[in-house]
Amino acid sequence: MGATGPRLEALRRRQLADSYQAGGEHYDRIRPGYPAEAVRWLVSRPGTPGSPAVRDVADVGAGTGKYTRELRAAGLNAVAVDPSRDMLDQLARMLPEVPVRVGTAEDTGLPASSLDAVTVAQAWHWCDPAASSREFARILRPHGVVGLVWNQLDVSVPWVHRYSRIIHAGDVLRPEFRPGLGPEFTLAESSTVAWTQQMTPEDLFELAKSRAFYLSAGAAAREKLSANLSWYLYEHLGHTEGEVLDLPYLTLTWRAVRTV
Repeated sequence: MGATGPRLEALRRRQLADSYQAGGEHYDRIRPGYPAEAVRWLVSRPGTPGSPAVRDVADVGAGTGKYTRELRAAGLNAVAVDPSRDMLDQLARMLPEVPVRVGTAEDTGLPASSLDAVTVAQAWHWCDPAASSREFARILRPHGVVGLVWNQLDVSVPWVHRYSRIIHAGDVLRPEFRPGLGPEFTLAESSTVAWTQQMTPEDLFELAKSRAFYLSAGAAAREKLSANLSWYLYEHLGHTEGEVLDLPYLTLTWRAVRTV
């Protein structure tokens, strides 16, 4: 008998997440980074008055280290956790001083009460919120902070909205969205930082190829997406190869504080 309901949703989530087990070099080259301002907001104002400064942090679902780099640039001691060895190999080449560990949000393998913060950038939607919250409560010190971070295309810009639909960017969050956590944490505050990344039309094709929809799609679906995107960028919008475009992003960050 096939999986249904929540089991089916969890299975599909795992299948899509598994599409990132390889391709670390391509992902690192084409995916956006994170603005330093968003990291400073998360770690410079602890969620509970009198709580200690953030020093030791685990970047869970770290991938190739896009967010980890900003944590290190902010002067933090970081450890990177990800289920993909290929992604972690890319991270280790860029950040050889950062310890890496193959693991998941539900089972990091990190010592108990060893961290001031846990960050999950562009990966919480792959995690089981209840099991991950229990694990984070285990590895965090009292008053520990969880930062849940999303980069999303700024679809308030009309051409970007249509681009996001063509490439099936399903991670554009609704305005009322709030991430779910277990009872171990209280969602305290959120921040939005607007910024842009310079991209060529060719880069926009590669960005589409880094998305879970494309990676898990069949040949026919991939060909249709590429044809639609080619028409939209070159014929409809009139861009030329090599032209530099500003692709607007929003970085959304939620800070949660350990309550138990």
